[in-house]
Amino acid sequence: MSGPLEQGEPAPDDDNTPRIPAPRAAGDDLPNDGRRGGSGAFVPGPREGNRFPAPDHDTDPRPAPEADREQPPAKGASAESAATGGARPVSGAPSHTVLKSLLGAWALAACSAEETDAVEAHLTECAPCADEALRLRDAVGLLQAERSLDLDPLLRSRVLETCLGRRPARIPVPLWAAPYDAEAARLDALLNDFGDAEWHAPVRLKWFERDRQTSRRTTVAGVIGHLMAVDALLATALGLEEPVPLDPEDAAAGPTARTEALWRTAPYPLTRTVREPWREQSHTLLRTVSFAGRGAAELGVSYGEFTLPLQDAMLDRAFECWIHAGDIADAVDYPYDPPSGAHLHRMIDLAARVLPATLAGRRRAGLASPARGLVTAGSPGRSLRLEIEGAGGGDWHIPLDSPAALASPEHEVAHVALDGVEFCRLAAGHVPPQEAAVGQLGDREAISDVLFAAASLSRL
Repeated sequence: MSGPLEQGEPAPDDDNTPRIPAPRAAGDDLPNDGRRGGSGAFVPGPREGNRFPAPDHDTDPRPAPEADREQPPAKGASAESAATGGARPVSGAPSHTVLKSLLGAWALAACSAEETDAVEAHLTECAPCADEALRLRDAVGLLQAERSLDLDPLLRSRVLETCLGRRPARIPVPLWAAPYDAEAARLDALLNDFGDAEWHAPVRLKWFERDRQTSRRTTVAGVIGHLMAVDALLATALGLEEPVPLDPEDAAAGPTARTEALWRTAPYPLTRTVREPWREQSHTLLRTVSFAGRGAAELGVSYGEFTLPLQDAMLDRAFECWIHAGDIADAVDYPYDPPSGAHLHRMIDLAARVLPATLAGRRRAGLASPARGLVTAGSPGRSLRLEIEGAGGGDWHIPLDSPAALASPEHEVAHVALDGVEFCRLAAGHVPPQEAAVGQLGDREAISDVLFAAASLSRL
């Protein structure tokens, strides 16, 4: 009975003894031509002095090893490797030729970080390459113009139009309520990603009183509470409940008193929690007017000192929604586009229709020049031509002496030209009347009266 081999004792040379082969060289799988031993170890040939004879490549029948064959560049190789034929770059900075070949990829921002650093370092030293890089970068700029990340304000209208064209709504939103629908949706999208810090960002609301501009400081949440309080005027006219019950005296007052009462008596702090009741109220208003049909358009909505038909009140709320959304966007330093041209035109038209009565009210209060020629209702009288340029623009003739007079080009005594957005900012009290008009022609007193009357349309 044999025991284990003692340490250092040689193993018996027995053909039946299992052997563990030694590690083989990389070329061990090649045929044995006498230069290699059967075990795979390399056996050198006869030497001449201390030199090995040079291999005879012409007479060697063996195929070249795979490692010696020229290989295509690997997939995903950098532009530098492709430019140098797939060879590994030598250590140090790339050559001028390699860097010049990378200028096109650099202009397209397609280089790796290392290649970008090398190219930009080279451009500071090589004037010809710097000129070529500028030409390539300018050419890339012509391929595609830069676009804003903000959505086009017309995108929602186009999507809805396409959807309704394929499957019309059984209960469509009335056309006169479409501006409010669009502006409430845009404001809601702006508020969607606000954190607590944005909801408490300070906002300064501006409006015009008598002959001077005034303002009130609040927060983003306070602005949404203000919109909700004034929107409730439409809700109560439609028989809906207010989201925040107010004292009967405050509820019957105008927008300013209602807003102050809401800020004082809201059952929850004016934080981001105010968004949901405002959002639900706007949706309820749109659903209600959609189901109410055509008869609801002329329903009177009391603003305390005056009354508007429901269709004009919805347009007024769309205007306020856009203006205060702009105030919120300014507070958080975010761009905000004006409404679409069609909706902007309707807002300007409402302001132009209200201007004669507002001018007459300022005249009764001694804030405007006296009338020069009173006429009966429907008779032609002095008028001012209001020309609005840009999106939503058009021409309106404003009667100067009597609200019910017939304004006509034949009796035009003054002409004012303004941009559409600038006119709306004037009507919102955000622009002083003295700085609003781009072009003025004719009776200066009449022009001043109309511009101040436009600013007096604003309120909290």
